[in-house]
Amino acid sequence: MKLALLLAAVDARIGGVMVFGDRGTGKSTAVRALAALLPPMPIIAGCRYNCAPGTERACPAPEHHRRGKAMAPVPFVDLPLGATEDRVVGALDLERALAAGEKAFEPGLLARANRGFLYIDEINLLEDHIVDLLLDVAASGENVVEREGLSVRHAARFVLVGSGNPEEGELRPQLLDRFGLSVEVRTPQDIAARVEIMKRCDAFERAPLDFALDWAKAERRTLRQLAKARALVAQVTVPEPVMTFASTLCVAVGADGLRGELTLMRAARALAALDGATLVTVAQVKRVAPLALRHRLRRNVLDDTGSTARIERALEDMVAA
Repeated sequence: MKLALLLAAVDARIGGVMVFGDRGTGKSTAVRALAALLPPMPIIAGCRYNCAPGTERACPAPEHHRRGKAMAPVPFVDLPLGATEDRVVGALDLERALAAGEKAFEPGLLARANRGFLYIDEINLLEDHIVDLLLDVAASGENVVEREGLSVRHAARFVLVGSGNPEEGELRPQLLDRFGLSVEVRTPQDIAARVEIMKRCDAFERAPLDFALDWAKAERRTLRQLAKARALVAQVTVPEPVMTFASTLCVAVGADGLRGELTLMRAARALAALDGATLVTVAQVKRVAPLALRHRLRRNVLDDTGSTARIERALEDMVAA
């Protein structure tokens, strides 16, 4: 799970992370902790759409761009299950309409999440019409609002991160396919690991500031690693034999469509950047393969093993061959 989140933070084109698993396994905690590990990004100071310097023409509120440039934390926005469509996409600013008689747009959560992360806990319980809306925006990278006499178009490029418990309902296939990486989290069975979790939770509850100080050095190290990987990822190349290996693996496991190959390539490139390398290896493809492919396999009624096991078995067969 942590690796998948780091890869998504390095390259937004991977397409986000879906985390399914047991209750109380730290899914939401891990996702929210990612926000503190992201290097700051340049924005137009005061812009409510998180526009980057040099994108003034595309911003629906160009008056913001007179305020100069600034550095700001990467947005990390929670989308609550009960959020209305107006809250998500934006709507007419009623206060200005009533007070001044002006038609003005009040940006929604998609505007706040632009160039950042949009997080949905219990995503499998999200209402269908909101899911459809997210699919459209995620595919186009733009949010278009046509209502109440308003016509607004703004950039909405974000990494979608979802978590949920499969016992509470399956995720719609159309939405699951939009996620680049998928992770299944299980309750740890190792006693030593469970004891360590208890120790850390207890230490944080007793003295949260001391706990944060104890881990500050490790967090700074991760932040530096992410910053370097983001700068390096554009220089990482994937040799053709490695691409051939990735495509052969996708065919071997019966992955639907071609999105598996593309995600596998992007995830392996992000992993290479995290490792400080400029050349992707087969070993890196193998490491990210379960994350990129496990949710893209066709169900086989004659094979009741899990999708991750099928991928690992295919990798073993390819090595043996």
